[in-house]
Amino acid sequence: MIISLYAGGMTIRDIQHHLAATLGTELSHETISKVTEAVADEVLAWQHRPLEAFYPVLYMDALVVKVRDGAHVTNRSAHLAVGVDMDGIKHVLGIWVQASEGAKFWAGVCAELANRGVKDVLIVCCDGLTGFPEAIEATWKDAIVQTCTVHLIRASMRFVSYGDRKGVAAMLKPIYTAPNEDAALVALADFAESALGKKYPATVASWENAWDRFTPFLAFGPALRKVIYTTNSIESLNYQLRKIIKNRGHFPNDAAAVKLLWLAIRNIEGYSAA
Repeated sequence: MIISLYAGGMTIRDIQHHLAATLGTELSHETISKVTEAVADEVLAWQHRPLEAFYPVLYMDALVVKVRDGAHVTNRSAHLAVGVDMDGIKHVLGIWVQASEGAKFWAGVCAELANRGVKDVLIVCCDGLTGFPEAIEATWKDAIVQTCTVHLIRASMRFVSYGDRKGVAAMLKPIYTAPNEDAALVALADFAESALGKKYPATVASWENAWDRFTPFLAFGPALRKVIYTTNSIESLNYQLRKIIKNRGHFPNDAAAVKLLWLAIRNIEGYSAA
């Protein structure tokens, strides 16, 4: 019960109050902490477990967690890699906590996944972080790197005033719903030549600069496009994880953050509590 309550995002103090109120059981902070620490070896084994040799799709993204650093609480990035296997089932391959999200760190994550057995990936879906695609291709040279279209839309809309957003969004839609790359290019040119395109050249430039990483998914049919055009599959996981970690305020260290995220993922993926 303690592990389950902890995995749901309750703090040790919350668990103390809950056990006292529901079962009339009073346990010390140290006892509950020891129970939650008992999964540390399982977490370590999970982080280093062998992986499958091939994943058709791999999603990579990060979410922010608050970790105490001495007298201060700092934001750190919890990097997640989610692989889709040949049966279409998603698996979280690992969690890595780092001070900030960067291409150099992601390169290390890719290398670690390769060392754990991932020999090839067909499509890697990620955000538009500079240097990220090159880090992926350094590990899996034949992988198709797909920039998340939702990230790209958000980034390009940063330059647009609130009153024009609806109009710009309507003009961007023919680009990412085009039947092929040539049609997408025509749609981008139409937007660039429009009054809104001329008003927001930075929005046009953001699509032009990301073009080579945006277009790979246009070569696939509608069913596969839904799978790879966005990192929403991992963002939906992140949403569930954020709901759990927001109750915690902050973590005492990186290991505590990884422990809770692992317990939450285990619940989400439907692992047994054995």
